[in-house]
Amino acid sequence: MAKPIVAILYDFDSTLAKSDMQNFGFIPALGMTPAEFWARTSKFSEETGVERTLAYLYVMKMCAEEKGIKMTKEWLKEMGKDIKFFPGVDTWFERINAYGKEQGLQVEHYLISSGNKEIVDGCSIAKEFKKVYACEYLFDNEGNVLWPKLAINFTQKTQYFFRIAKGVTEVDDDSINDKTPQKRIPYSNIIYIGDGMTDVPAMILAKNNGGKSIAVYKQGCREKVEPLYKEGRVNYLCYADYREGKTIEKIMKLVFQSIAVNELLAENENKDKPGD
Repeated sequence: MAKPIVAILYDFDSTLAKSDMQNFGFIPALGMTPAEFWARTSKFSEETGVERTLAYLYVMKMCAEEKGIKMTKEWLKEMGKDIKFFPGVDTWFERINAYGKEQGLQVEHYLISSGNKEIVDGCSIAKEFKKVYACEYLFDNEGNVLWPKLAINFTQKTQYFFRIAKGVTEVDDDSINDKTPQKRIPYSNIIYIGDGMTDVPAMILAKNNGGKSIAVYKQGCREKVEPLYKEGRVNYLCYADYREGKTIEKIMKLVFQSIAVNELLAENENKDKPGD
């Protein structure tokens, strides 16, 4: 019998990585500070009305051109190598997978980010995800950026919750709207981990459909996410420390135990009782 599947959905910037992924390699390569780059992005967005995610994709392209940098897919991938993660992230996936296996569960990890997939693909944990959903560029035959291929803002993250549940993981697959008799992953077996307001729609979706949502925060920043818990938008608040024995691992193990018990109860619910 196939093991029940548990899906953990993650934001990336300030959830797994210590800050925006562009801050580690890309922006320094431009000779800019993060403050300068993001200020330019905000100004461009405000002056043109371009949506924030599309604005930063445009500003990345423009800044690279101004500096004479050919922003190829391979070059962007190199920019992911220096990303710094919160403590314990490097061993988190192996530990969580092992514990899930102990509980009779198959654990799958998915990334849903408004950052660059090309940069994520170059980071040390890219291989841990079954699927990475993030903004992508379209490149021509010479490797030059033509146009955004895919842009994901915070409200669009919610569609990937449903894609993952149904097992319709390709973004160009229209069968996402088909009515399916049984989901590949029950909503109750989905956990979303994010760091703030940009994750709220996905967090609420997970929580309100029987799954779990976890808001993580950096040192000294608990007050930024505390309202999410008080307002009932998330199930748990956790300091962004993924090391063994820390709070987020303890909570994840308890969630796994609960899912395992519920799966066992469901499995036996319709079985004939002795003597029937």
